[in-house]
This record gives sequence, structure tokens and C-alpha cells, in this order.
Amino acid sequence: MPSPITASLQCLFLLVTACCQTSQDSNFDPFVQYVMDNGLGEESFQSEMQRQKRNILFFDLPPLEYTVDIEVSLMDSSFLEPIKEYFKNLNLPVSMNISNVEMTVSDINVTTVCLPSGENESCCSCENGYAWPSAACSDLITCPSVSLEPNLPCGYMKKMPFHGPYCEPQTEDSCDMGEPILMNMSVRLDTDFSDDLRDPSSDLYKKYKADLEKAFNASYRCLPGFVSATVTGFRPGSVFVKYEVKAGAASFDQIASANKIAPQFLDASYHLNQATFSTEITNQTNFIVSPADIFEGDTVRLICEINSTSENVTWYHFDQIISNNIQYMMETHISKRTSRSILRIFNITTKDSGSYGCTFKSSNQFHTLIYKASKTITVSLLHVTPNLNYIDVACNSPEMQTNGPLLSCCIDRHLPSLTGDWKVNGAISITGVSSFSENCTEYKLNINESLCPPEKSGTVTTYTCELQTGHGARQSQNIRVTYFRAAHVTISSSINSSISMGYAFNLTCESDVNNYESITWKIQSGNNAKTVNCDMCIRNSKFPAKSVLTVKAATEDWSGTYICTFSQKYSESSANMTIKVIPLPLKQNILLDPIETSIQCKVQQPLECCIRANAIEDYTVTFVVKQNEFQVGKRKKGNLFCYMYNYTETECSKEKKLTAYCKFINHIGQKVNSDSIRLHLIPATEVSCSDSFGVGREGGTLIKPCRQLNNTDDFTRGNTIYKCYNKSWKVKRNDCLSVPINNLLTSAESLVNSPEAKANLPNYLAELKEKTGKEQNTINSSPANLGAIVTILDMISSIPADAEELTIQNFLSTVDFIVADSTTEAWEDLNKEEILKSSLLLHSVENFSLRLQPVNNTIPPVSANTLQLQGIVVTENRSTNYNKNFHSTENLTVNVLIGETEIQSLTQNSTIISVMYSTLGHILPQNESEYVNGLLITTTVSSNRSQKFDINMTFAKENSSLKMPQCVFWNFTLNQHGGGWDTHGCTPTEVEDHVICSCNHLTSFSILMSPDRSSQLIFEDYITYVSLTISILSLVTCIIIESLVWKYVTNNTTSYMRHVCILNIAMSLLIADVWFIVTASINDRNQQMSRNICFVATFFIHLFYLCVFFWMLSLGLILFYRLVFILHNTSKTAQKAVAFCLGYGCPFVIAVTTIAVTLPKNSYTRKDVCWLNWKDSKALLAFIVPALIIVAMNLFITAVVIIKILRPTIGDRSNRQERKSLFQIGKSVAILTPLLGLTWGFGFATVIKNSHRAFHILFVLLNALQGLFILVFGTLWDKKIQEALLKRNSVSKWSSQQTKSTSLILVTPMLAMSYPFSRTFNNLCGKTGKYRVSTSEPSTSSENTSKSYSLLN
Repeated sequence: MPSPITASLQCLFLLVTACCQTSQDSNFDPFVQYVMDNGLGEESFQSEMQRQKRNILFFDLPPLEYTVDIEVSLMDSSFLEPIKEYFKNLNLPVSMNISNVEMTVSDINVTTVCLPSGENESCCSCENGYAWPSAACSDLITCPSVSLEPNLPCGYMKKMPFHGPYCEPQTEDSCDMGEPILMNMSVRLDTDFSDDLRDPSSDLYKKYKADLEKAFNASYRCLPGFVSATVTGFRPGSVFVKYEVKAGAASFDQIASANKIAPQFLDASYHLNQATFSTEITNQTNFIVSPADIFEGDTVRLICEINSTSENVTWYHFDQIISNNIQYMMETHISKRTSRSILRIFNITTKDSGSYGCTFKSSNQFHTLIYKASKTITVSLLHVTPNLNYIDVACNSPEMQTNGPLLSCCIDRHLPSLTGDWKVNGAISITGVSSFSENCTEYKLNINESLCPPEKSGTVTTYTCELQTGHGARQSQNIRVTYFRAAHVTISSSINSSISMGYAFNLTCESDVNNYESITWKIQSGNNAKTVNCDMCIRNSKFPAKSVLTVKAATEDWSGTYICTFSQKYSESSANMTIKVIPLPLKQNILLDPIETSIQCKVQQPLECCIRANAIEDYTVTFVVKQNEFQVGKRKKGNLFCYMYNYTETECSKEKKLTAYCKFINHIGQKVNSDSIRLHLIPATEVSCSDSFGVGREGGTLIKPCRQLNNTDDFTRGNTIYKCYNKSWKVKRNDCLSVPINNLLTSAESLVNSPEAKANLPNYLAELKEKTGKEQNTINSSPANLGAIVTILDMISSIPADAEELTIQNFLSTVDFIVADSTTEAWEDLNKEEILKSSLLLHSVENFSLRLQPVNNTIPPVSANTLQLQGIVVTENRSTNYNKNFHSTENLTVNVLIGETEIQSLTQNSTIISVMYSTLGHILPQNESEYVNGLLITTTVSSNRSQKFDINMTFAKENSSLKMPQCVFWNFTLNQHGGGWDTHGCTPTEVEDHVICSCNHLTSFSILMSPDRSSQLIFEDYITYVSLTISILSLVTCIIIESLVWKYVTNNTTSYMRHVCILNIAMSLLIADVWFIVTASINDRNQQMSRNICFVATFFIHLFYLCVFFWMLSLGLILFYRLVFILHNTSKTAQKAVAFCLGYGCPFVIAVTTIAVTLPKNSYTRKDVCWLNWKDSKALLAFIVPALIIVAMNLFITAVVIIKILRPTIGDRSNRQERKSLFQIGKSVAILTPLLGLTWGFGFATVIKNSHRAFHILFVLLNALQGLFILVFGTLWDKKIQEALLKRNSVSKWSSQQTKSTSLILVTPMLAMSYPFSRTFNNLCGKTGKYRVSTSEPSTSSENTSKSYSLLN
């Protein structure tokens, strides 16, 4: 009977392998029976054997081999070894016939042995030479009781009934034959940690290591493909054991099972905690990245797959856990034996590059298994490279129309899913044909001229190529195609092919294409080509496309072939024309000798015109005198070709002035006339000077050209003026230019008219500075040379200059030379000319700074002794204000401030430039009572501005004692464009030693201030206002008195005319005084008056003050007439007519003539007060001369009257009344005339510069009290008036005076009806209250004389 152990065995599996030849109907039962019968007996096996048929197949002949698995179950394990031995010793092959089928068994082997292990489970192992198939590896769970013997086969738990798979012959694909993997594992020992466990050489470390490795090797030896288990270290936290297990790929359950049995092989003192087993596998995860090439914008799939089941998956980007969101999406798939997790990254960017990791985690109470894997991905930009960035295509080019350009876009690698697309965007929609080749997309353009009209020439069409990876990434590039038409350019000229020097002409270049980028002009002369760089002479327009080159004065530099080029990016279209410049002397280069001279009748006067002998043209030269032409020949004189004509004047009836000039004509018929030679015909009897120079009367002038001292056969600009003095010619003025300055002037004229003016300007400025410095002494003593330098600066300032420091330095240094203190006297002479050279110089510097062109967006600061220049360039992002400080060598300062708002209103790349002058301000003309008391500053802005422009300047005072600051600017339009200081648009604010000027425009600014004469002005103003008030009241009183007593004091002609004169004198003086006090009040309040109002005030003051004098003259002449022409009796009407014509007519003529002559020259009034000008036009003489003459005449008359009264002639008897009248006239004239004369005599003294203050006070006092003098000496001192006033107060006497003889017919004048005002007007006009219409009896002259005398008193 069976043993108790084997009796518990439920079955025994035998795998029988047989090779046989059979049919589908074969029956293995006889064969099995045969085996059982011959081996153990029928009784023992028939009940135990269970037949199983495997792989029953039907084969046709020829016979085939079959492998048959036969499972044998035993109830007693003791039969296991005999069965094995039986099969081992079985003689094979064995042939048999089963069911009429011949079959041969070639080999029988036992492969798998399973022993019972619990309910429905068994522990199965493979026999030697056999192994579990790889498909069953993950299902192999170690049996609970494992032997420590390493040679014993490992058993694995199998469910019952077990139906395979069974062990197979061991091959490379068997379960334990694969490449082992390394598993990093750890477990905790619940014991205290000792530091010896840190030291691998310590005994404790070695003991722990040996014991643990023995246990681990025993527990893990049955893992598929197990190799070894090695302890690698310990770490604190109780004791954590780190060890490595090298085995085949094991599942979670396999490892957990092995961990579970580990304590069986380890001493209990180690306290191994079975719940702390942890395994980390890092190289058994299949990590897939799709696509392989990742570009920004792609959707990327990261796939992690393990041969284990785990639902706990975590994804990492670097150390950050990834969760589901818009960009990331995770999904996990678990099958029976594998786990897969997919991470999708949408629209990936370069920032998403880096390491990505996945972690699968499985755990139970005995074990934690972690699968880790990571990969680094790189996200690249999809670099699309076009074959062209831009291309210019000529629409009307036959070549382009035949073979259009090929556009292409490529990437740097081949992508299987790459696709491409093209888009067209532009006003000219020319399309093409697209194609794709490997990693490139191509687009062949089909050029059609009809789609590219001329008005759209220059239009840019954008072709966009877009490449797509197929995973979401896409990138595009633009190729800009500029379509243009090859322009048709024509050129025309205002002249034929030839032009003379000095003549103007223009060339016009036109194109049929408007969209050009630039137009250039070049002049080709031989092998030399020069570019026309002249902003002022070229005018371009877009509609129509045209460029006009204007040459104001042709020179040799303008001769050649003109090439006009219209540029459209890389396309150029040109036209050309040849212009030949024919020599012809310029007017300023023709020498005239003489320039001005006197001639005698019928005496030959040589006239000569010369030019320099470098001319190759043979000119036809004629002299023109009185419209008569005389052709002359030439002769060479040194370096000159001279043409001479001897002119004789035959018409000698009177003196006259003639002009002559010479005319040069070249071979193309164009001409130039020289300046005129001025000839003065004088009588032979008046000739005082007569020599080889010429003839002239005493005091006459002769003007000759400038011959060089060391070479009389050459000349310079200018002239020499000679004066005839004591029968010989003396030099009066020398205005000849020095040779260096003359050459500079000539070069400047050529430079300004040169096509390369801008390019040659820096070199010329260097030469100008050098030669001006060397000629400093000549300039100091010669206004002509100084003026020539100013003219040069004015000419070259019109040429735009690059803002190079050296260029600016040379210009400013030249200005500094000519404004030095040593040139003061020369400037005084120049400022007397009609065109102010100082104003011209200031304008030149302004113009130069205005035309400065920035270099590298900067304006360098430059200083030159008395001048400083600073500036900025307005850029797009400039947000600060303009704040510049200037310091002079005299420690004066000025600050210029322009606000941010004003700067932002300027166009981009505009310039703001300020120039400071420390001496030029004092050279500019100014009023005598006002002085430039600070620096002069010029600020210019290159941008065109139509609106106001606010600017603030802070000036330091040069002289703190000066008061009344005015912010002024130099107005170039004043004084007939001569220039002058103006305050318009500027407001001053005085702050201690500084003056702040706020102005709303730009130009040259400074401050004007007056001497501190406040106390003096207050005293003189007090005298003026008080005295004028007294004078006006006195004059009003005088007029009233005359009105009241008029009929009492005008009872004879002499007395009548006297009071008419006194009354008109009072009226005229009253009107003049009223105008005077009004203008004085306005001036004192410093009010800005209109110039027109000032002209009117000056006119009336002048007129009525002259009326005062001329009525005094009338008064004196009446007295003279009555005393001298005794026998002559003139009617009252005639006397009145003469008196009114003299009293009002003459002053009116003089006043009108004065204003008519001086007003056009803007020199009628003074600049500071409303009174006649003295400094510029001497208009004050129109008052002084008549006044002095009248004073002299009245003094003469007074003397005659006195002599006449003191020494009367025989028979000259007059009654007492007439004597009194004559005496009163003489007394009035003698007193009033000196008073008036002395008054204006002191006034004349005040005109003199630096006159004593006493003259000013006396003038103010005497002039203001004239009305009082007239009242006292002309009216109240008259006894007749005194008596009349007394009678006027007596009613009875007044009544008696109203009774008249019946023989008289009284007629009231029409104008006397409104008393007293109309009577006052009648009195002023010389009308009495009553007229006698009846004829009087004849009287003798003596009676008339007696009546006159009697009525005067």
C-alpha cells in the first residue's frame, strides 16, 4: 500500500514524446497499453493511466514526424523515479502497428514533473535539459517551500488541472536563457544602525553582507534567469539594506513571492521587515518617442510600455509631475501581461525640450515594484530656408517672360510626412506652378507683362511658402518679389548742345515709371565722371516722374555728357545728353579802366576793357557809347588781353553824364556786357587836374581799377577812388582786395556754381580759414577785404555740409577772425553801407547751421574762441527736451531750452542747432541809448514749421548797471531787409543778474538794456510834464484873451496882422505840444508803438513846430514891411494871403518833402523816439535849417526896428499910438525870437553825442515854457490888450463901444454868428467882427503910417 506522503499526490504528469507515422484515424490506446503492460503490469497502470491525445494530425504519404505530449498522473510519488528510469532504459526505436498503422517511437523523455502543493495547486519543475518556454516566464511563481540546495530544480506553482505549457528543450529563447537584468532593491531591518555598517571593511559589515547575500541568493534563485544577489550597502533609518539582484525579467508576483520566502533563509535576529521590500527597474521599460524629429508646433507622443501590469503611472518633465491639461493628455492601457501609458504633448515648443520620465508603480503588503524610464527630447525650430529673400523682376523683360524665376523653400532634413503650400499676396498677382521634391517645395513663376502695368511698377508681391511636418508643426517664409518695368527715360535741354559760361540752362529728365527710388545726375568728361551733388539745383517729382537740373551760371565744370539715371532698387534706366560750355568772360572778371572819370569836349579819352589771357576763345569785342557800337581789336598786356577805344565827345553844348561799356561775343553769338564806365563831361576851363590818370575839376573824383602792386598787368576786385586836390590826384579811398582774398572770392564763386560743391566744400573751408588768418592785418584795415570775406561766407553757407567737426571748426574760425576786436573800425565803415554786412554775416552762420547734415546721427559740439556750436538730431524715440549751456571767455553764459512737446512736433532726423557769439552782437547796429548786454545766440531747426515754436533762453547780464531789459531778435526783414533788432514775440523776465527770454519763434536772440538814468529821467520828465502843462494852459489862455479883445485891438491893419500872427503861433504851438506830450508819455511807458503811428506823430510835430517859426517870420516881415516900405500900402487881404502861405504852406511843403525822401529808406524817424532822424538820414536838418534861418532873419528885423525907432528919418513922423504899436512889435520879436532860437539851439546841442546834461535840462525847460512866454510877452505885456480887458469889464464902456456912426453900414460876418467859438475861428483866419463896406476918404501915406503906429499900442 502506498506511503502516507505519496498517497497525498494527486497525479503524476509524464510527457511522452513519440515519433510515428500515422493517419488521422490512428488510435494510441494499444500503444499505451503496451507500454503499461510491459513496464509495471496491467493491474497497476490501467486504473492510473489516463490517455491524452495531442496534436492528432492527418498526413498523407510520405510519412511525417510528430511530437506527442502525454500527461501521466500518479497517486504515489514513489513511482516517479521508476517511471523515469523505465523510460530512460527503454530500447528505442520501437515499431508497432496500431489500428493497422505502422508507427515508430524514436524518443521518449520526461520534461516536467509536478508535485502536489495545496489544494488545486501543484509545484512543477523542469527536468535537466528542459526549461519553461519564454511565454510562461511571467506566470512562474516560486513554490512556498524552496530547497536551499542550488542544484535542485526550482518548482513553480501551477493551477490544477495543469494543461501546460510544459517544459521544452532548453534553447536561447527559453525562459531562463535571456540576458539578465539588474534590479536595484532594498529592504529594512528593524534593528539599530551601527556606524560600522558604513565601513565595508568592518566585521559587522562583512557579517551582514554574507548573511543577507546567502538569504537573498536562496530566495531569488528561482527567479527566471537568476544570476546573483549582491548587497551594495547600508544606510540609516533602522538599517536599510541596498542590494542588487541580477536575473531575467521577473513579474511583480514573481518578485513578491521571492521576497516572501526570504525570511526563511535569514536568522530571526535580523528582524527583516517583509513589508519594506522595494524594487526599482530602470532598463526594462520600452520608451518610444513619436515622431523621431520634433519641431515646434508638433503634437508629440511619448509611449512607455512594461511587461507587467500596473495602473499607477506617473509622468515627469524633469522633476515636475505632469498632469492632464490643455497641453498634456495621458492615457493608460493594461493587458494581461503588459502595461502601456501614452503622453501626448500638443503644440510643443522649444521650452518643452528636456528629460521626460515615466514611472510604473505596483505594491502590496510585501513588496513595492517601480519601473522607471526617461528620455531626453529636443524640440527644434522648423527652419525653412528660401532660395531668395527678395528678387527684382522686370515684367517687360523677354527673358523673364520666357523663363520665369524659380522660388523654393527647403528644410535641413528629410521628413517622410513633409508637405508644402504657396500663397500669393500683392497688388500684382502673378502666379506660378508648385512642385515638391524631397525636403523642398518649389514655385515656378509665370511672368505676364499685362499683369504689371506701369503705374504699379515697383510694387512688391509677397510669396509665402509654408512647410508642414504632418504632426502639427508648420513654418513659413516670405519671398518678396518686386515687379518693375524697365523705365524708358528721355532727356531734353532748354538749350542746344552749347552754352556760354555764365549763362543759365536746365536739363529735364523724364521717365514713364513713377515708382523710382532715386535719381542721380553725372557728368562724364573724358575718363572723369563726377556726380552732381547740388541740393539746390536738382528738383525731382514723382507725378510725373521727372528731374530738372538747373544750372544758374555755367562754368567749365558743367561741360560734358550728362547722364540721368532713374534707379529702382537694382534696376537702373538712363539717358544722356552732351552739353559743351563755350568760354565767355564773366562780368565780374572784366577789368574796366577807368571806372568813373571826367572828360573834356573834343579830347580823346581812352577806354579799356581787359580779361585774363588764359582764354582760348577769340571774342568779338565792341565798345558801346550812347547806343553807338565801336568794334576794337585786342592786344596782350602781360597776363591780360586788353581792348582799347579812344572816345571823343563832340556834342559840347552843356555838361552831361555818359556811360560806356564793352560787349564780348563768342563764336556761338552769346554775349556778356561789362559794367558801365561813367563819364562826366566838364568844360575845359574847369579842369584842374590833368595827367595820365585823367582830367577833373577841383574836388572831383576819379575811380580806377585795382592793379596789383608788383604786377600792373594783372588786377584784383575793387577800386581806388582819387580826389582832385590842388591840381593833383590824391587817393581818397582804397577798396582793392588783396590777392589772396581776391583768389578766395573767385574760388568761392566757382565752388558755389560747381556740380561738386558739397564734396569740395571741406577743402575750401580749410583754405579759407588758413588764408583769412594770414590776412588778418589786411582785413583789420580794409573794409573791402572784410566785406569780401563776409560775401564769401554768405555764398558758401548755401552749400549743405556734413557735420564733421573739422568742417564746422574751419567755418566758425573764419567768422571768429573777422569779428575780432581789431576789426571794429572796419565794421563801422561796413555798417554805413546800404546792405549791412554784419547782418549778412549773421545770416550766413544761421544758414550754415541750418544746412548742416548729421553724421552718424550726431552734431558734434565745436568752439572757436568767440563762437560755440551745439546741436542734436531728433530721433524717433527721443523723449527729452533740448537744453544747452554756453559759456564765453568773458564768463558770460546763456542757456537754451526747448520743451519736449516742441521737439516731438518735429519730423524725424531734424536737427536743432544753436550757435553762441560773444562779439558779433556788439557789431550789429544798435540804438545809442540801448546796448547789447549779453551773448548773442542763434537757434535753427531744419524741419519745416508753420506753427509757433516756443523757446526759452536765460542770458547772464554783461553789465548789471544797465536796466530796462528787452528780449530782442535780429529781424532780417526790417530796414528794407537790412535788418534790425525787434521785440516781436518775445517776453523778458528779469531775475537778479539774469534775463529770461520766452519767445515763440526762432532766429538770433539777445538782450538790449539802457543805462540807469532813472533819477535823471524822473527829474527831466517832471520838468517836461509840468512845463508843458503850464505852456498848454498858457496857450489856451492866450487864445481866449485874443478872442475876447479881438475887436478892440484890431482897429488898424498893422495891429490886425500882428494879432493874426500871435493867434496862429499859439494855435500851432498848442497842437505841437499836445502831440509832443502824447508821444513822450507813450515812450516813457515803454509801450511798443506802431511805426505808422510814430510816422504820423513825427510828421505833425515837425509841421506845427515849423508853423510856429514861419508865423514868427510872418510877424517880423510885417514889421519890416511897415517900417521900410512906408509909401507902399498893401491891402489887408494880400497881407493875409502871404502870411497864411508862409505860415502854413512852407512848413507843409518842407514836412511832406522830408517824409517823402526819408520814409522809403526807413530813416525818417529815430529808432528810440518819435522825432526826426539825425544819425542815418540827417532828416533833422529839415527842421534845423529853416529854424536857424528864421531866427537869423528875425534878429535882423529886430535890429532894423530898433534902429528905426531910435533914429527916425526926416519927415517920418508918427503919432504916439503907432509908435507904441511899432515898439510893441519890436519888443515881441526881440523877446520871442531869441527865446525860440535859444530853445532849439539847446535842442540842437542835445543831438551831439555825449552832450552835457545841462543842455538837456535847459532844452526841456525852455521848450516846455514857450506857451507861457507867448502869453506873457506876446499878449499880457501888450498895453492895448490890457486896456481892452479893462474896457471889457466896464458895462457902460462896453455899451458905448457898440454905438457907431450912422454913416457906417454894419455887416456881421457869416462865420461870426455863433459867439464866441465862431468868432474865435474867424479871428484865427484873420476876420474881424465887422467889415467896413463904405469907402473911406483918401489918406496920405503918412496918415496910414500914423494909424498903424497908433493901433499897435
